[in-house]
Amino acid sequence: MSFVDRRVETRPTSGEAPFGLNEVFFSRTDSRGVIQAGNYVFRRVGAYSWEELIGAPHKVIRHPDMPKGVFSLFWETIQRGESIGAYVKNKAKDGLYYWVFAVVMPCQDGYLSARIKPSSKLFDEVRGLYTKMLKREKDEDIKPEDSAQDLLDWLNSQGYEDYHQFAAHALSQELIARDKGLGNQQNARIQELSGMLQDAEKLAEETDGLIADFDAMHTIPHNLRVLASRIEPSGGPVTVLSQNYGAMSRQMSDWFGAHVMGENSNFAKIKSSVNDSLFVEGMARILAECDIQLQKERRELGNLDMEAERSILSELVKEQTKRSEEGMREVDGEAVRITNACQIMHRHFLGLSSTRVLLKIESARLTDSGETLADIIDQLGGFQERISRRLDRIGKLSEDIRMLEQ
Repeated sequence: MSFVDRRVETRPTSGEAPFGLNEVFFSRTDSRGVIQAGNYVFRRVGAYSWEELIGAPHKVIRHPDMPKGVFSLFWETIQRGESIGAYVKNKAKDGLYYWVFAVVMPCQDGYLSARIKPSSKLFDEVRGLYTKMLKREKDEDIKPEDSAQDLLDWLNSQGYEDYHQFAAHALSQELIARDKGLGNQQNARIQELSGMLQDAEKLAEETDGLIADFDAMHTIPHNLRVLASRIEPSGGPVTVLSQNYGAMSRQMSDWFGAHVMGENSNFAKIKSSVNDSLFVEGMARILAECDIQLQKERRELGNLDMEAERSILSELVKEQTKRSEEGMREVDGEAVRITNACQIMHRHFLGLSSTRVLLKIESARLTDSGETLADIIDQLGGFQERISRRLDRIGKLSEDIRMLEQ
């Protein structure tokens, strides 16, 4: 044991364990969750000796205030080979507690967890949620998976599509709040990706509006055909024009549905890719800080090889950085496709506009029901104008995302 490790560190007798906003720490486990390694801050905050930590199950630091539903979701995710981020309350050996925002990822034959001290406004909301989850677990004796569903339901009520979207947002908010608390310059990459995600969410909103507009517009050709059957013989010009308009609008809607909307659409991919890159970028930053922390500590890690742990951290940083870069390339490609789709849709609109002009000519020619026909034509004009504006906004958002990415 080094001289530094033997020094007496002041700890309170109750409450929160000393864990600085500027500190980071990590631990590494095997696939069963048995601790294999960690850094000095991990050992110090938990007030354990290395002999007590190495070979012990990671749940040795689990605090009874933590809802089981969180760990149910946690293990389900990492056992699928995916990374996850979560707020966790841990327990030190001397009974003190400490909160962390932990990012956990597959590492060699197990997992690596890196932690920072949470300080964002979101953290306060989550603590309140955990209190409610824990109370329900105790009072109603619900299963962990049911408690996990309570967590997911709450996230949905807050506007998150899934837990991963929440984790990426939470991680970015914690890093931003941490930089602010430490007086550091805001991380430009995290800020850019957060802005990009907001644009991606606006894209999704515009898509939903576009779907609604297309659905509403489909009723108008039908109304035209009904009107045409009353004011002219079968096969008359209004009938033909209404049929043409209906076919063209359906073609546009079908084309947009096949190329832009849906589960595997450009919109879905771009939002998912930005969200993933935001989370990965945050993970890479925390891992890099863990490496820096390990260099600064220069303390013994029990019988562990400090350089070997640094090598593992370094490889993980490279891996996560590569994932982020790949995600951004995908984002750029999808943004280009969306821009091109909008241009194609605008060309389709030229055909619709020409048909609407012909309908206006017929409306002026007809003395009976011409006013009713004019009303329908005005509705068509309103829909076309609204859809055209949406396409312009979608195109601009796509270009903004590309500019941020570059």
